[in-house]
Amino acid sequence: LSVFGVLVLSLLAMLVVATFLWNGLVLATILRVRSFHRVPHNLVASMAVSDVMVAALVMPLSLVHELSGRRWRLGRSLCQVWISFDVLCCTASIWNVTAIALDRYWSITRHLEYTLRARRRISNIMIALTWALSAFISLAPLLFGWGETYSEDSEECQVSREPSYTIFSTFGAFYLPLCVVLFVYWKIYKAAKFRIGSRKSNSITPITPGA
Repeated sequence: LSVFGVLVLSLLAMLVVATFLWNGLVLATILRVRSFHRVPHNLVASMAVSDVMVAALVMPLSLVHELSGRRWRLGRSLCQVWISFDVLCCTASIWNVTAIALDRYWSITRHLEYTLRARRRISNIMIALTWALSAFISLAPLLFGWGETYSEDSEECQVSREPSYTIFSTFGAFYLPLCVVLFVYWKIYKAAKFRIGSRKSNSITPITPGA
């Protein structure tokens, strides 16, 4: 390896350690502090779990992959595990962001109906759906033979390039949550703008005729 290559790999290794420690600290804080055992901290904890899994299970093997000249020499089974965890954790992280956005939207626009009990129940449902959907997207190639992730001849290990799976996975893991987040924050912006306008109109004191 060149000096530049060693420098890049060193920085990547530091990034792996920093990612693991930071998200591990977030997760440990939420678990240890009792006041954090509520919404939205459970959603943040779910996102921290996905990021810790990326740092512990995905990024180290990515480093090995880079050190091997982007050739996979660890066998088919470990390749499938690596790709599955990569897709699982990244998809879960994106959907956790979406769940946090939805929680904020409902707490702002439906604060009367969105009670603490309802908020806790809905957040737990969103966390369960997030991981279930992420697991389905990541395991679909293995469950249904939806393309191949490993090539022994070329020593390649990558996400299935089957066109139908590519459309399915990108829509479910990126475009759908992106549309939800954009829509939710647009609605939050409109609600905030309406509240600011209402406060301004209420703060105007009418001038009496005798003044």
